[in-house]
Amino acid sequence: MKIGWVHDPRFLQHDLGGVHVERPARLQVILEALREASLLDQLVSLRFSAATAEQLALVHDPAYVELVRLMCEGGFTFIGSPDTYLCGESYHVAALAAGGVLAACDEVMAGSVTRAFCAVRPPGHHAEFDQASGFCLFNHVALAAEYLVRKHGVARVAIVDFDAHHGNGTQHIFERRRDVLYISLHERPESLAFPGTGGAAETGLGDGVGYTLNVSLNRYCGPRDYLEAVDQRVLPALHRFEPQVLLVSAGFDALSGDNVANLSLDPESFGPLTDRLIAVAQHHSQGRMVSVLEGGYDLAHLGSAVAAHVRALCSD
Repeated sequence: MKIGWVHDPRFLQHDLGGVHVERPARLQVILEALREASLLDQLVSLRFSAATAEQLALVHDPAYVELVRLMCEGGFTFIGSPDTYLCGESYHVAALAAGGVLAACDEVMAGSVTRAFCAVRPPGHHAEFDQASGFCLFNHVALAAEYLVRKHGVARVAIVDFDAHHGNGTQHIFERRRDVLYISLHERPESLAFPGTGGAAETGLGDGVGYTLNVSLNRYCGPRDYLEAVDQRVLPALHRFEPQVLLVSAGFDALSGDNVANLSLDPESFGPLTDRLIAVAQHHSQGRMVSVLEGGYDLAHLGSAVAAHVRALCSD
């Protein structure tokens, strides 16, 4: 069994000078933790190039894609809101991240690797069809799902998003669809200001009703209650859907020390969480699973949390 690995030093070039919580040091602590755990040696580095504007337009308005490029070239420092920053390299870095996720999908579908972890930035799940949001420029996981449907003919793609914040962009892109199941585990919208979406009543629209599942978690939710929610809500929905490929928006801001949310997971919690998702992929998807880094800003514990996730991905 081979596990794919998507990373590039150029992901560090999206940078506001180290003062923003979404900063290059996130990837640096992840790499160091994976090295210390001897996990990098178990991963197969995948070759990839930047997603083209046409590929990005699979899930984004072409005018929006061009706007991001022009604003970066023009020296603008943020887009949409001041917390979603830009620098001169941001368009190219975000497009490179998206291209890495697409390459992981290609390799998983070809059988070259069984699963893959994409250590990319900036994150993506808040990016809407025509709008940047929450540090996100392009929605990598949404693009991957659409790419799997269009290029590889996948009939049923499931996305599990365990970032502490609701993935508003991913939900909105697919909420009228039946071929993409979107499941988000996140802190209850009433107790977390951003993005203010993801209530239990949001189950999809039109033909997509029943293909969105939002599992809201109480403030300070710990590992036992979190995994209970996975077992009782997430896994049954996945088994009913029978996904042919499983995508994961892997956010690590549910850690108890992460100041952007109010959940209370410990780093090792991400091991059993990942084990449960792998079991679904093995049962329904020939093991095919692509995990993509989203949030996670507690530099003291982010590396060990990602290591627990990747260790599970590498396990038989």
